[in-house]
Amino acid sequence: MSDEITQAFAHPEERAKAMEGSNPPDRLSLRDYIVSADIGAFQVERGQEQRLRFNVVVELAPQNAADDDVDLILSYDRLTEAIGAELAAERLNLLETLADNIAARILAEPQAERVFLRIEKLDRGPYALGVEIVRSRADIAGPAVAAETPMPVVHVSGQGGWQIGRAQGPAVVVPPLPEKRPMATTGVAQLRIDLLAMEQAAWGAAAGDPALTVVATRTELDWALKQGLAVVWAPSKLILDTPGAPQVADAGVLACWLAEDLGAAKIVAHGDVAIPAGCRVPVERA
Repeated sequence: MSDEITQAFAHPEERAKAMEGSNPPDRLSLRDYIVSADIGAFQVERGQEQRLRFNVVVELAPQNAADDDVDLILSYDRLTEAIGAELAAERLNLLETLADNIAARILAEPQAERVFLRIEKLDRGPYALGVEIVRSRADIAGPAVAAETPMPVVHVSGQGGWQIGRAQGPAVVVPPLPEKRPMATTGVAQLRIDLLAMEQAAWGAAAGDPALTVVATRTELDWALKQGLAVVWAPSKLILDTPGAPQVADAGVLACWLAEDLGAAKIVAHGDVAIPAGCRVPVERA
């Protein structure tokens, strides 16, 4: 029991050694890598970057280091790039989710067989708070290795054209911003009110059309589009949690941003909605 306790609080590299067999694999390690990020489930953590410390150990598939060819090995840079890419993808509430995403990205590298990953928050008190996970290539085999998302059609309307009719999937309907909604005295509060008003419109649309499903996260969105479904988008989570997302509740602006992010085939604009002139996705007027 004492050995298990010692291993539980040891560096991930020590845990990796403790779990090795008679023929231990080579390992690549990243120690005490510190990055600042906006993460956390509590409201007080939103908009406040805090330091995260990463320790990573990757067990590698057999390789011939004598070849001395950098292109044949897993580079240390790929570990820091995996961390950076997941932090940039969207704002997350949980370290557990971030750890899973980083591990999956590392295990997508052909040389990686197993990942030991520890992430700690350094600024939440006079201590470090963290999670530690172990993931292997088998953990991401099968369903986790998903097909590419097909090119969807994004439908959007203004106040005068909300009755889009039945959208054929894969398709995403972006709801309009209702005219009647509370007014706030700050921009941050007004953005949240406006996004929630759009979400109410989304739920109203789904209630009136059984073929539509409301989606809020990128995971839900990607899954629905891969199934060829038509969905209506509740935008709050993606807009508030995705770095670089437009901080406005304008249906045309959000439709353009989402269509570009999804690689949509086209935007179908209904009613009086205005699409930004610089939108890189073809626009068709219904």
